[in-house]
Amino acid sequence: MTEAILALAQAGDGDAFRALVDPYRRELQAHCYRILGSVQDAEDVLQEALLSAWRSIDRFDGRSLRAWLYKIATNRCLNFLRGESRRPQPAYLPDHGADGAGQGRSDDPWWLEPFPDSLDDLAADPEARYDVRESIALSFVAGLQQLPPQQRAVLVLRDVLGFPAAETAGILGTTPTAVNSALIRARAALPPDRHPHEVPMPKSPDEAAVVDRFVSAFQRFDLEELVALLTDDARLTMPPEPAEHRGSGQIARFLVQTHRGQEIKLMPARANAQPALVLYLPDPHAPIWRANGLIVLSLRGDQVQALTRFASPSLLARFGYPRTLPRD
Repeated sequence: MTEAILALAQAGDGDAFRALVDPYRRELQAHCYRILGSVQDAEDVLQEALLSAWRSIDRFDGRSLRAWLYKIATNRCLNFLRGESRRPQPAYLPDHGADGAGQGRSDDPWWLEPFPDSLDDLAADPEARYDVRESIALSFVAGLQQLPPQQRAVLVLRDVLGFPAAETAGILGTTPTAVNSALIRARAALPPDRHPHEVPMPKSPDEAAVVDRFVSAFQRFDLEELVALLTDDARLTMPPEPAEHRGSGQIARFLVQTHRGQEIKLMPARANAQPALVLYLPDPHAPIWRANGLIVLSLRGDQVQALTRFASPSLLARFGYPRTLPRD
């Protein structure tokens, strides 16, 4: 930021304003996504925040533009969460608990959406408690949604972004003492990742080997190989559906029984710093493949510990995949 560009923006120059805020746009979008859990909601709230920033840029004091933008975006997120009626309603599922065969009700938020992978655009702060890939992981974002909004915001600002307590208090309009208290409660309530050091590095040969084995086993409907690839405590969830499947055998059988008898096509993608697969199924009436959804894989060592399947084909545009592909 230069004084000249700031002066132009404060005089009403839209191009100068965009030059000021564009370097922060991607990390602000990720920030809103962590707090809200939905990419669409994050995009909508970020647009509101940037419009608010544009309208008030003449009152910016010239100190930290990044902190000022985070203050506006964070408070817009909290305002959004206060209007619960704007949230989508959960899919209906009678709450009968687990059925004894590995199926039960998921605690994950029904509004959870995958975030298109672009770690290079997300800033890492040496003061942050989480590294970049941990802070955008699907399980971490899902866990954040279980926290009260204020605790959620405090944990993200302090532990993910590395803001000091005093600066976080300024963003939230509270005191450092209140921030530290909220942070203690948030850390205690957020389930820790029990195996953070067993996750292969993104785009590494180890990660690719697990994904390749999974793709091969799934396309061949190899039940035995799928069971071997899944951890004993593996979970399959399908937001916005509230059902979940647990255990390697139950998940493998569900995958095989759901798609046996039809070809499937799996295309590589990335979401939330994790490997993902776009699933295509053949159209019975035309020589094309139709998108059926996105599967995000959470890995542990050389196995898959969680699968999160998003069935909405509309999500795929964010990942650069079309709804249909020609069949060769």
